Amino acid sequence: MQLSTKHLLGIRDLHPKDVQLILETAKQFKEVLQRPIKKVPSLRDVTIVNLFYENSTRTRISFELAEKRLSADTINFSSSGSSVSKGETLLDTVNNILSMKVDMVVMRHSATGAPHFLSQHIPAAIVNAGDGINEHPTQALLDALSITEKLGELKGKKVAIIGDIMHSRVALSNIYLLTKMGAEVTVAGPPTLIPKYLTDSFGVHVTYNVKEALDWCDVANVLRIQLERQNQVLFSSLREYNRAYGITKSLLSSLSKEIIIMHPGPINRGVELDSDVADSGQSIILDQVENGVAVRMAVLYLLSGRREANA
Repeated sequence: MQLSTKHLLGIRDLHPKDVQLILETAKQFKEVLQRPIKKVPSLRDVTIVNLFYENSTRTRISFELAEKRLSADTINFSSSGSSVSKGETLLDTVNNILSMKVDMVVMRHSATGAPHFLSQHIPAAIVNAGDGINEHPTQALLDALSITEKLGELKGKKVAIIGDIMHSRVALSNIYLLTKMGAEVTVAGPPTLIPKYLTDSFGVHVTYNVKEALDWCDVANVLRIQLERQNQVLFSSLREYNRAYGITKSLLSSLSKEIIIMHPGPINRGVELDSDVADSGQSIILDQVENGVAVRMAVLYLLSGRREANA
């Protein structure tokens, strides 16, 4: 089977069969990662550039590790210290890199739509590693893999996405994926951090009561407060946010059932998530990190069009 698209620009563009194919392929690569020798020659002679215009630690390392596990040749680029700081345009930068015969570009950019723009102007396959406040598709895919490992499937499952929905590309990609695959979604947080269009455009339930969301859900995906994206004051203080919307051990203990806790990272401990919750047995945050490498291996492999996985 093949993906129906040449690029991974967002979950919105994927067919449910594409999602299923990526998750099944990721499971195969996760088995590879359990072996003593964790490397396969699937992308030997494929050159991938990691084009990060925005700071990143987990996503960048995860992609780099995935590429190395697949035996790809990699080039790492960051805008700081490059010709971008001298005024070079995005298209000029990428065309210069492509002149080095690059096959794929993994791109993170602060501007919404930057990977889409790139895909219309260059022949290489583009993987969106996060664009503005639009999408972060591989995060949604690794979240989906993590949920299916615990609950078996996505269809019919109840997932609450809690926190800064307004500025989160993780939230948007998760909403697209979960609803596409038949899960039910509720978003919860302060009214100032939840876009008004969600109910009408996406069919998700909205609540401003975190306890209500936790009582309802099977899985709580807790998001970071993205202060760097907020250009105005949207809540009184981090302390007040924690008191009203933070996930604490006592809050989880008050529920009538045990739910799964997720977080895309980095965690603001003591703000959206207390340490004794993040480190508890209900948390699958480290599983998400592990699954990130397998999912990104799957995406890169499937977009390459190679058919000799040796997995």
